[in-house]
Amino acid sequence: MKTTTIIFAFVIAFCVGMLALQAALARMESRWPGLVLPLITFLRSVLTPIGMVGSAGGPTADFVLQVLLMWLLSNIPTAVLLAIYFACRTRQRRKKQLEKMNIQDLN
Repeated sequence: MKTTTIIFAFVIAFCVGMLALQAALARMESRWPGLVLPLITFLRSVLTPIGMVGSAGGPTADFVLQVLLMWLLSNIPTAVLLAIYFACRTRQRRKKQLEKMNIQDLN
């Protein structure tokens, strides 16, 4: 029980660290560093269904549905990281517009 709690704490700390890293990368001046983690998670989600083994003689539609569902579920981290990226970039874009307006008001 104690080791499960410790492992769970490490997993939570890792997830929080990844979210903080994504926010820091998204706030950088260049837009590309903020897209690195979403790209990595997207590539991982593409590779996840490849590891699935097709059923022998089973319906193909069920297997395709399973692969699609696996791909969608493994893209949840990508969606979360992209949401953080776009939220940070929108906030940064607003700050730049306000700075431009303030500079224009001073002139």
